[in-house]
Amino acid sequence: MKTHNPVESQRWVAGMTPLAVVDPLAGADVLGVPTVYWERPLAQDAAAGWGEAAVVEAQDASDIPGVLASLGRAQVRWLGEAPESMPGPWFGGIRFGDSGTVDTAWASHGVTRWTLPEVLVFRTARGVCLVAFAQEGRGGEDLVRSRLERVRACFPESYRHARGEPVALELRASRPDFEARVQRALDAIASGHLQKVVLARPLDAEGPAPFDVVDVLARLREQNPRCATFLFRAPDDTCFLGATPETLCRVDGQVLETEALAGTAAPGHADGLRGHDKNVREHASVVRYLVTALTPLAEQVSSDAEPALLALKNVVHLRTGFRAELRPGVTPAQVVEALHPTPAVGGTPRERALSFLVEHEGLDRGWYAGPVGWVGPGRAHLMVALRSARVKGAKARLFVGVGLVAGSNADSEWRETEMKSLAMLRALGGGDVVRR
Repeated sequence: MKTHNPVESQRWVAGMTPLAVVDPLAGADVLGVPTVYWERPLAQDAAAGWGEAAVVEAQDASDIPGVLASLGRAQVRWLGEAPESMPGPWFGGIRFGDSGTVDTAWASHGVTRWTLPEVLVFRTARGVCLVAFAQEGRGGEDLVRSRLERVRACFPESYRHARGEPVALELRASRPDFEARVQRALDAIASGHLQKVVLARPLDAEGPAPFDVVDVLARLREQNPRCATFLFRAPDDTCFLGATPETLCRVDGQVLETEALAGTAAPGHADGLRGHDKNVREHASVVRYLVTALTPLAEQVSSDAEPALLALKNVVHLRTGFRAELRPGVTPAQVVEALHPTPAVGGTPRERALSFLVEHEGLDRGWYAGPVGWVGPGRAHLMVALRSARVKGAKARLFVGVGLVAGSNADSEWRETEMKSLAMLRALGGGDVVRR
């Protein structure tokens, strides 16, 4: 595990609207595709970062807790006034977990990878803040100041919407393979070995030309305002991006917020979702898990009295919000270790479900369904990376999943994955679609 001691300076930027500056489109013409991007449109919470002043990675899964803990302890020396409410400053993610299949296309993202951007722009209550980071040492302060001046002088003040006409996408997915895996899962559930398992499948898309990642981000944020839009670009330009509705944890000091998000219906069937037995049972398993996982970490845990409906563009979910007061000394790293993976992305019993996925899913999820977001001293905001894709050049691999319980059937679960794939397909600019 690498350690760093960065130095930083910051400056408020005048004459720039928050909408313009925190959309990566505002800086893409000057700075290129962002290295990291994070936005929750309805919460007015957004940040975009370029370059890598420092990177922290783990060699294997056993190092992940130590990496997260180190990010929370990392010290920053400020050359000016420390900004308020800065997200991060470390942005990154963690792979879902062990897999029975290895996909080398995930290699550049690694087991876990956290980036401290060279330049970070984010929205605050006072407007917009621009900060720059560099390694501590000779020339570090001058490097910070030059980065600030370069970006401040040329950063556009206008907001650029997504460009381009719809493109034709060629899609590849195997329904027979997926349905066979669903049946194996249902057999395991019927035998009593599992109560629930979340099965994911890939959908490969190829465009006629390399995808414009900036435009894909624009479509994601504009079409999914209730979700957190994210991007993590590795040095080889492999991008993992998406718009996810599910919070893993939001930690601020000793206050923790999380949620159970499970149970899905098409928008036209939302009214019956709370009374649908299969979806209610699927949701209840996540609620029980969160209570069990949080109790050792928290002085008190409270939750919504009953699930609410979270209406997104293409689907509706059952949602139960949680709030907890963490015990003294409990860190964001401990929270992540306790919560991930929840039954919403793995299954129950947890270890049996994960073993089933390793043996039968036939998919290297990589960062899909893993924690993504930002971490800083005593604070963290991590989402579960759903409705996402790995993109490089003209090729994209989309990831979608479904929760299987007694009463599930392969046809309806396939249709649910098709519904969930629409957000990313539309963001990729899909017009005409050719399926193989």
